[in-house]
Amino acid sequence: MMLFTKRFTYLFHKEQSGLSLVSTLWILTILSILAAQLLYSIHIEQRTQRNFLDRGKYHYAARAGFEWTLAVMRSDQTPFDSLGESWAAPITGQIEDGVQVGNFLNYSVAVTDEASRVDINTADVGLISNLLAQVGAAPDDAQTQELANAIVEGQPYRSVRDLARVEGMTSELLYGMQQAASTQPVATTQGQGTSPNSVSDTGVPLATAPQTQPGLVDLATIYSIDASTSPDGESLINVNTADAQQLTQIETQPGQGGGQPVFSQAEAESLIQQREFDRFSALIDVQAVSDELFNNIRDRITTEDSSGNGENEDDEERNGPQQGQGEDGQININTADVETLESLNGIDQGIAERIVDHRDSQGFFQNIDAIKDVTMLTQQEFIGIVDKITLKDGDTRSGLININTASAEILALLPGMDPEKARAIVTRREEDPPDDSPVLSFTEEEITGNPFTNISQLSEMQEIDFNTFREVVDWVTYRSHGYRIEANGVDTTGRVVSTCIGIIDRTGDQVIVQYWRQD
Repeated sequence: MMLFTKRFTYLFHKEQSGLSLVSTLWILTILSILAAQLLYSIHIEQRTQRNFLDRGKYHYAARAGFEWTLAVMRSDQTPFDSLGESWAAPITGQIEDGVQVGNFLNYSVAVTDEASRVDINTADVGLISNLLAQVGAAPDDAQTQELANAIVEGQPYRSVRDLARVEGMTSELLYGMQQAASTQPVATTQGQGTSPNSVSDTGVPLATAPQTQPGLVDLATIYSIDASTSPDGESLINVNTADAQQLTQIETQPGQGGGQPVFSQAEAESLIQQREFDRFSALIDVQAVSDELFNNIRDRITTEDSSGNGENEDDEERNGPQQGQGEDGQININTADVETLESLNGIDQGIAERIVDHRDSQGFFQNIDAIKDVTMLTQQEFIGIVDKITLKDGDTRSGLININTASAEILALLPGMDPEKARAIVTRREEDPPDDSPVLSFTEEEITGNPFTNISQLSEMQEIDFNTFREVVDWVTYRSHGYRIEANGVDTTGRVVSTCIGIIDRTGDQVIVQYWRQD
């Protein structure tokens, strides 16, 4: 019995020792797990703090890049804006790390001219339809036309992304999409081979890299803005509201007639009687003799000679005291000279000369009503004043496309334009300027290319005929005052850590940030 008791006691103590060892091991395991979790939490917290610190530092690096770019934009004094100027090139720089002594933080900045995009708050149905076709909509589809109408009816918008609310809008049209890789063989022309990477060794076409179809967010804006001033900095004259004295002060652009006044007093008064223009092109059809003026003189003019036979005889036999004036006091508009025409109430030398010029180029008037066919402006005069006038009041103009910065694809969307004409504009602005180019004298900054310095210069291009010019002139400018600035704080590996995006308006004395976003 005693032996059994001893054996039992031994086994009991042995079992208790085993349980204690197991418990100890469990405790050690749990403590190890807790310690690992604690260390992991500390590591995560430290990493979070470092990331937070890095984001803070690189945010200020991005802000530094943004502020530096603002200084660059403020110092830009050229009366035009082109991709050949310093602001258009990518900007990079460094600032000193305020936390780690001797360390520097990198930033990179890209500037985009908002006038290189289509403004959805000012575009009409035709331009919106062209824009929709550019982002993948079927050009001749009735649904595309309905969508364009709906977009115009919904103007104005607070952002391009607000177009998502328009009925019929799709995510593909708004945000674009990635197109499938192409396996079509590359076309070749005589003397040219295919791309070395486009065909395999066996002659089988290889798939090209996927391409991205742009969306409206890439091609549209609501921030395009331009100052309502002429190339020489003078305020534009609104031909819809100006009085006769202001209209007589309009001169042609230098190089388009030598800066001569365009409208005489009587012409200005005749224009006032006909205005309410919604397009520049309407000016080319304005009558020199308005309906009101015609009613005042119709009883004093004729197309017949004094004998009433309507034939044009020798001046000595048919004319009265003045050339073209009969004995009854009526004036024959087919034979009267400038001085005689000036004797009519409301007709001055300006209108009289236009009547004679029209008669000399087009032939005799068939009846007195035909005098209303005499137009106020010649094509050259129209071209010469488009940089001096406006059709709306205000210090700024919205929605104009900058021909110095817009892509050929955007330019081709404009009224009167096509891809060939658009490419010609891009080629013209990228070529070397002539030795007598005014571009070379505007600034000490080195400018590449041959940017347009006024709209009239478009008419000098062989590819832009007058009909194209009169259609597109309402939609274009040669400068911009609205820009998108995207500044990034970049780490040593090239990774973007923080981004600041701002859209600025520099039409006034101070640069105004109209939009701001920080990522």
